[in-house]
Amino acid sequence: MGRAYQNRKLSMAKTAGQKTKVYSKYGKEIYVCAKNGSTDPDSNLALRRLIEKAKKDQVPTHVIDKAIEKAKGTGGEDYAEARYEGFGPGNCMVIIDCLTDNNNRTIKDVRQCFTKTYSKIGSSGTVSHMFDHQAVFAFKGENDEEVLENLMMADIDVTDVELEDGIITVYAPHTEFFKIKTEFAESMPEYNLEVEEITWVPQTYTEITEEDDIANFEKFLMMLEDCDDVQNVYHNAELPSA
Repeated sequence: MGRAYQNRKLSMAKTAGQKTKVYSKYGKEIYVCAKNGSTDPDSNLALRRLIEKAKKDQVPTHVIDKAIEKAKGTGGEDYAEARYEGFGPGNCMVIIDCLTDNNNRTIKDVRQCFTKTYSKIGSSGTVSHMFDHQAVFAFKGENDEEVLENLMMADIDVTDVELEDGIITVYAPHTEFFKIKTEFAESMPEYNLEVEEITWVPQTYTEITEEDDIANFEKFLMMLEDCDDVQNVYHNAELPSA
């Protein structure tokens, strides 16, 4: 699963248009995070993690700075978090996180993504109980046992460490994120963390093999990508290797 997870992360925005959308999504998320907490990353750990993630996804510094400066002012947009769940093409499970200033518009847009790909939107809790909220780190390496031992010696709670095709993936409760990040920096600096994030990890996976389901699944993700209010999409779909 580790390599598959890595491959999904590497398939992020490749075109200029996609990058602009990624910058916009990060700008909105950073603004909300700073607005609801502190605008100082040193005292707002969630903001610090978000900024580091944005930089890793090559979001320009001026986009980050503009969002934080905007959060320092009074007034501004009033965004609220919204989460939608359901079953996508091929009966895979999907969680969609949004930031919106108009719930009616957002639910309409998200529902259309489900409807036009023969999928089914559900109520809150429909599938989220089948996902774990975890910290995930992935990097090139071969000695997964040494990594696990180092983390355990540092009294860090680790869910699992996997080695697959030269990629080591560490899974841990989301509350351990900064402890793990610090431990890598201090005792394992030789590893270049290619993935470091808090995400929803599925407990089981659904293989999608029918051509129509594969085509609808790809259409489903593209439609969600085009929704301005959608921030993150999590799913348990496994597609055939190209």
